Amino acid sequence: MARRQGVRKYLTGTGALLASGVLLSGCGLASGPTDEGEVTLRLSHQWPAAEDGEGDFRAVLAQRFADEVESRTDGDVTVKLHPNNSLIEDPTEQYSAIRDQTLDMSVYPLDYAAGDVPQLSVTLMPAMVRSHAQAQKWAESEIGDRISKITEENGVRILTWVWNAGAIGTAGSEPILAPEDVPSGSVTRAAGPRVEEMLEGVGFGLSSMPSSDIYNALQTGTLDSAITSTSSFSSYRLYEQVETFTSPTGGNTFWFMFEPLIIGTDAYNKLTDEQQQIVDQVGADLQEFAYTASQEDDQRVHDEFAENGVEVVEMSDSDFEQWRKASQPAWDSFAEEVDGGQELLDLAESVPAE
Repeated sequence: MARRQGVRKYLTGTGALLASGVLLSGCGLASGPTDEGEVTLRLSHQWPAAEDGEGDFRAVLAQRFADEVESRTDGDVTVKLHPNNSLIEDPTEQYSAIRDQTLDMSVYPLDYAAGDVPQLSVTLMPAMVRSHAQAQKWAESEIGDRISKITEENGVRILTWVWNAGAIGTAGSEPILAPEDVPSGSVTRAAGPRVEEMLEGVGFGLSSMPSSDIYNALQTGTLDSAITSTSSFSSYRLYEQVETFTSPTGGNTFWFMFEPLIIGTDAYNKLTDEQQQIVDQVGADLQEFAYTASQEDDQRVHDEFAENGVEVVEMSDSDFEQWRKASQPAWDSFAEEVDGGQELLDLAESVPAE
């Protein structure tokens, strides 16, 4: 199948080894305040860099944050951006780097830190969050208060809430809409230990890798399908490697990831009271952009894949309910194995779907 090689971009307009073994590029670590009160914060993320206000909206969010903070602090706080895994080779290790004070900030999927903080897997529980409308209610709900408390107790402060809907792309000609569509022996990639638990339960083989490696894995046949955010499907040009795309635009997906803009509490506490207020306010001011851009990306990517000759389909309500049923064992194990797990599930389930 022919594929157009260009990427439609989202217009927005406005070495050293760590003790934990994380590979860094460049020199020096994040700098604390000088005698003049100047601070440099290092912000790492895994997506291609924004260029002139265009690109993956998560990269644009980081760029806007950096620009606004520097402007509002008259240059006293500089946010140095390290996109595309350029600072930390393995994006899952960004939480460890923040905890070790060798990184200050990230746009970071919190479930990546579930090995250290198992409770955070509630933010990527299969078939828990169904839509953007439901996701956006978390910040003002009790589950949101609980997540904020858990993150701060573990050295992280949430500045902007970012949610991403997920899609399914297949290298074969048959789309995957419901568990019964999973081909025997099919290997997929998806983030999240509880999501992986559910996928194994419906017959998938799994291969773990960052989103940036999916393209080559599909190209070489290592993967038969992939599950990641719609934005990453576009940013990594996966329309060149898949034949079908199960889009969340119909209002149903079992994969919804929370990946907020965060700052380490150690870095935050180095700031003056005035600088902290500015950092918090800039994060709050970017909230509407984060929600709107993520939601609009679903339709943009839906159209982009269709225009590139990919068969685009949408889950029905019945399809979603089958995934919801298949996810129950993962929910049960989370409740049994994680301290306070059942309470977190109950709070998350109490968030209205509409």
